[in-house]
Amino acid sequence: MRKSLIFFLKIGILVAAAVWLAQRPGRVTIEWLEHVIEMPVGIGAILVLLAAWMAATIGRLWRILRNGPGAFGRSRNARRREGGFRALAQGWVAASAGDTDIATKSAKAAEKLLREPSLTLPLSARAAELRGDAVAASTAYKAMLGKPATELAARRALLTQAMERGDRPAALDHARRALELRPKADWPAKALAELEAGGGNWLEADAALVKAQKVKALPKDDAGHRRAALLIEEARKAMATGRPDQALQSAQAAFDLDPARVPAAALLARLLAKAGKHSKAVKVLEQAWRQSPHPDLAKVWGEASADQNPLTLVKRYEALVALKPGQADAHFALAEAAINAKLWGVARSHLDKVRELAPTTRAYRRLADVARAEKGDGPDVQAYLNQAMSAPADPRWRCTSCGTSHSDWHAVCDECGAVDTITWPKVGKA
Repeated sequence: MRKSLIFFLKIGILVAAAVWLAQRPGRVTIEWLEHVIEMPVGIGAILVLLAAWMAATIGRLWRILRNGPGAFGRSRNARRREGGFRALAQGWVAASAGDTDIATKSAKAAEKLLREPSLTLPLSARAAELRGDAVAASTAYKAMLGKPATELAARRALLTQAMERGDRPAALDHARRALELRPKADWPAKALAELEAGGGNWLEADAALVKAQKVKALPKDDAGHRRAALLIEEARKAMATGRPDQALQSAQAAFDLDPARVPAAALLARLLAKAGKHSKAVKVLEQAWRQSPHPDLAKVWGEASADQNPLTLVKRYEALVALKPGQADAHFALAEAAINAKLWGVARSHLDKVRELAPTTRAYRRLADVARAEKGDGPDVQAYLNQAMSAPADPRWRCTSCGTSHSDWHAVCDECGAVDTITWPKVGKA
């Protein structure tokens, strides 16, 4: 509508100009050198308009010729970038879908069209990983180093590669540099702690977690739980190398960080009892038992007693049973103490209670021992042993990462190398 109005306005102006000239007749004379040109005013006006139109047309053509190469180049570059970004997007989609061929072709096309390594190298590296070319992937990741936009991602990938090939020094270097680049990122701190722990460097691993906690890269509870695991191992290491004071200090720190962790409480109580601090050891065990009843705590409960007389220990374990009623581990520990004191009836009574709460192999085997001690080998003994064979297995420490079972807790799984993944299963009557 607007264009139509402008068009008719122009026509109106031309018509008005023609009428105005027609109403004012005259002649136009042009003298140039010895030539004289005469014409009507209307013709002169038309010639002036034609000259102006030709000048404008020539000017427009000149601008096109002058700017043409640049405009063509810009248009060509725009098409190249558009094609490059299209190839880049297609490549990442293919990589996500596991399509190695398209991912590789798209990566090469993106490199050729975009010529921006910071954009194309990550895809090239990923495509190389998909086709199993570790050397090409490593080369691409190394090319990403030194560039703020890509270095952190490159460090993470190179760290993973180093861990896969068992190159611990290289993995440590990448983890440390990544932590320097991004102190508030959680994965460099976790990786550094795991690598140091894998090498038995418990204090160095703990220092990495402390640093991560200070900059809030890890939640306080998460960091505390992990640190407790490392400090337990440091306490064990100190015990093995004849440093009892350091062992007690590390065990106390681990318990303070995670009072519900059974290995921390058991180790601290054992060290306190060894140092003659029996009442403190009992307090630690009582606190831990209320949160996490466990056979290891029950075992140390007896060790923490200053009086190791069998009958005294029976009384001590009766106190443990009363501390939190309905715990199979307490009844089993009391039954063991009763067996050592040759109180067969007491032992049988508490083993029967264990059968009710957690009917695993240990209850039936010890019932067989009690029956044998009372009456010698007979049908009762065999009946209990048969029940033991069909009963669920006794619980063991198990790695949640690889599933390997362990007779004792450790901060690092010796099968898969995972850190702080060994846990105790919950056991109860089905």
